[in-house]
Amino acid sequence: MSISRILIANRGEIALRIHRAAHEMGIETVAVHSTADADAMHVRLADHAVCIGPPSATDSYLNHAAIISAAEVSGADAIHPGYGFLSENAKFAEIVEAHNIAWIGPKPEHIRTMGDKVEAKRTAGALGIPLVPGSDGAVSDPEEAKKIAADIGYPVIIKAASGGGGRGMKVCESEDKLASLMQAAGNEAKSAFGDATVYIEKYLGNPRHIEFQVFGDGKGNAIHLGERDCSLQRRHQKVLEEAPSPIISDEERERMGDVCAQAMRDMGYRGAGTIEFLWENGEFYFIEMNTRLQVEHPVTEAITGVDLVREQIRIADGKPLSVAQDELEFRGHAIECRINAEDPFTFAPSPGEVTYYHAAGGLHVRVDSGLYAGYRIPPYYDSMIAKLIVYGRTREGCIMRLRRALEEMVVEGVKTNIPLHQELLRQKDVLHGDYSIKWLEEWLEQREG
Repeated sequence: MSISRILIANRGEIALRIHRAAHEMGIETVAVHSTADADAMHVRLADHAVCIGPPSATDSYLNHAAIISAAEVSGADAIHPGYGFLSENAKFAEIVEAHNIAWIGPKPEHIRTMGDKVEAKRTAGALGIPLVPGSDGAVSDPEEAKKIAADIGYPVIIKAASGGGGRGMKVCESEDKLASLMQAAGNEAKSAFGDATVYIEKYLGNPRHIEFQVFGDGKGNAIHLGERDCSLQRRHQKVLEEAPSPIISDEERERMGDVCAQAMRDMGYRGAGTIEFLWENGEFYFIEMNTRLQVEHPVTEAITGVDLVREQIRIADGKPLSVAQDELEFRGHAIECRINAEDPFTFAPSPGEVTYYHAAGGLHVRVDSGLYAGYRIPPYYDSMIAKLIVYGRTREGCIMRLRRALEEMVVEGVKTNIPLHQELLRQKDVLHGDYSIKWLEEWLEQREG
């Protein structure tokens, strides 16, 4: 098997990122797009383009039949889903493979297992990954829930088994509120994801969000590529990410990285994945596994020198991992800022025409974006329009370079969150790496007050 033409089942900067990696490998690309994305940069640059529907994602980027048809009429022999949309849809992955098209992603059974948070937790525990104390699985009986909560101690958090983004999550401080909050979480999960199943975990007071990048070849070989710190979040959405984490020691990285890589070997995992943890007081606790490429993958590429999209394509083509664990070196520091078309402090979306655009540049500055002057940002999709990734030999040097790059980057015609990133990089806690997953929301509240 040899992949020669990849259909990119996504849009925006990630579609452009995949196109670039494919072309560097001598592989043709097929861009699929909604009518709203007809003028998108990845559509302009791809070798072939197919319109798959109207602006609504349900009728275009989530339309299984339209994407498979596009692959067949364009002669694509592989599909890369990017992230979001269909990237963690096991059924779609199975449909792709049933049509004898290579799926550039994990095995469907692994997507399905890790996509169910209850099953993912059970699987992670069986693979030796440390877990947050909590229920062994779904909990529906309030009396059973009270016993579990009493054993692990309040506060506890009630979580939806399906979905994410903070929906279907409730923190409970005491037993008298447990039953009502379970019902509220279940109702919210049912409305958002069609599944009211919930489970219970110990609520950690002030943790960091640490995630490990893993890669497997599907044949029992796997590696980790170090950790990323994604603790600067608002409403469970990441704002700024860095690698390595300012608070993880070399010994902790090696210990947890080895645990993650061994788990992937035992699974027979194929392709890119990220194992996410809460870290507090020197202990790691499994949150979930994302069976796809992450938005923040460029910071890992910066400190390892490994092109993760190229590696995904190679693995899907049946080739072995291009690097062994003992060949990997973690060098320097990288930070990624997510640039969104939104008000920097109210976070209200700001779609519209980009009247002027100038990307930051210079040594070790990378901008992943499909923006150009005259491009109209559609109102139908996620507000992220660019990623600014900066590398430095030290964290301090990286921050200084990032400040300079943010000053250089210009997007006119719409509001962006560039001023938010600039203000964050003036805060002592951020400069010292002294923040948790609660820091940004608390800082925003104080700023508004």
